[in-house]
Amino acid sequence: MARLFHLRCPLRTIVLAMLLFVFGVIARPASAQNPQPENKSADSIRGTVVNSVTHEPIGRALVYSPDNRFAAMTDSEGHFEFSFAKSDNDHTNDGAGSANKLSYQRANIFGLMARKPGFIEGRIAQTLQSGSAGKDFVLSLTPESLVIGRVLLSNAEASDPIQLELYRRQVLEGRAHWVLAGSTSTKSNGEFRFAELPAGSYKLLTRELMDRDPLASNPKEQVYGYPPVYFPNATDFAAGQTIQLAAGQIFQADISLVRHAYYPVKVAVVNAPSTPGISIVVSVQGHRGPGYALGYNHREQMIEGSLPNGNYTLEASSFGPNGASGMLNISVKSAAVEGARMTLVPNGSISVSVKDEFTATEDTTRPPMIVGRGGNVQGPARYLNLHLEAVDDFGHERTAYMRPRSAEDDSLVIEGVQPGRYWVRTNASRGFVASITAGTTDLRHQPLTVGLGGSSSPIEVTMRDGGADVDGTIDGVATSLNEGGASADNSPHVYFVPLADSSGEFRDVWVNGEGKFGPQQLAPGSYLALAFDRPQPELEYGNAEPMRAYEDKAQLIRVTAGQKDHLHLQLISTNEKP
Repeated sequence: MARLFHLRCPLRTIVLAMLLFVFGVIARPASAQNPQPENKSADSIRGTVVNSVTHEPIGRALVYSPDNRFAAMTDSEGHFEFSFAKSDNDHTNDGAGSANKLSYQRANIFGLMARKPGFIEGRIAQTLQSGSAGKDFVLSLTPESLVIGRVLLSNAEASDPIQLELYRRQVLEGRAHWVLAGSTSTKSNGEFRFAELPAGSYKLLTRELMDRDPLASNPKEQVYGYPPVYFPNATDFAAGQTIQLAAGQIFQADISLVRHAYYPVKVAVVNAPSTPGISIVVSVQGHRGPGYALGYNHREQMIEGSLPNGNYTLEASSFGPNGASGMLNISVKSAAVEGARMTLVPNGSISVSVKDEFTATEDTTRPPMIVGRGGNVQGPARYLNLHLEAVDDFGHERTAYMRPRSAEDDSLVIEGVQPGRYWVRTNASRGFVASITAGTTDLRHQPLTVGLGGSSSPIEVTMRDGGADVDGTIDGVATSLNEGGASADNSPHVYFVPLADSSGEFRDVWVNGEGKFGPQQLAPGSYLALAFDRPQPELEYGNAEPMRAYEDKAQLIRVTAGQKDHLHLQLISTNEKP
């Protein structure tokens, strides 16, 4: 018995030892074969999402690639990180490692975006470059602004939802216009809300609301309604208050509507087109703007509807090859407007003549034409295109373009021009516009006035080459890019803004990562040269008044034909703008 006891004891010890050995064999290779210190087995992109106003970190924000291949939520400190597994062999073209490397390369190309409720989303926050792995990036989100309020009715009775519209002051090609930013309807208690608004200048208005039940009312009874109100209580758009919104601001805008009598309006349309589509614009007191509306009865060829007392301008326009326009002033004085007639006049055409005064032979290596929204420009002056842009804040439907030219007819003509006032926009791939006139009007500084039927003097353009060649360097570009990271939306730009009485042309010039730009050919004239750390789409360079705020930040230059000049400019931070 004693011997048996001594035999069993070593057996149990041996089994236990073997189990411990096997466990050790299984456990050790995981750490021995895969010693994965951070950032050695995987490339990583990491960073922080911050509030662009307070610079505080934003937790629980979604950071993602635009192709939706990668996404991560920030932690409570606003941090995020993407990891990309390395291929075992950098030269391998197949397998999961290669796929991950391809994904990482795509992330480099498309960059990253971030979003979170309560912030403006959809903006590319950071475009990554080669060698981005291991760097810390800062992505900024701008807090949304809000316009909230309540619409109150004078009779305090419940009504149908009231339509509201919000317009934002937006710069288009250097000049500011009012552009529709959104529309909404009131709730049953009259409350409304406009959200996800960027900082800027706004105007708010209510649309008309008729106060009657069409199924229960008597057609012979007096009709009542609520005319548009332009916040806070103006009767036309121009007199309405401009709401200045800062990033993250909540603006309270309450509006009271007053019930007014409405009277029928019927205006016969003479020379109406056979097609039913006619646009009717109603402007109060001669100020073009939204708010009022009338309809068009194609069967009766009649403009119909109702309006309260007041003075109005009616504009009617049909579109297409045989488009026509008409205009009529009416007054509503506590009675129906009947018997009025509006005659539509075919939209006219404006001829364009181009005089070449080039001294150099045309570069045949460049494309033989430029492409504009009006079509390909071929034949004489194939390097030049132009179009008309309405001066009025609410005349965008009147934009007109040059017609496409053909071998049979290569004349330069702008067709279908409606009456109005226009800025003439040029786009040239060769030389510069030395002068552009219509009769005695200098179209570089004054708008073109077009009457009914497109009556206007021909547009005459003189083109020249041999302008000034300007290049330069910008201080602080490398520092700016290192702080914010190179991206599509923050690359530095230089703007050459001609002075109000100058013959120069506006130029937008990209700056490379070394802070250099050009050479850029400029038309002779006087300019303000401004170097910004990122593009300035809201730069109102076509208006001398707002540009005066930049005079102490810009460099004044005067260039002549054939001059070569090198500029040294200081970089203007976006935070330094006036």
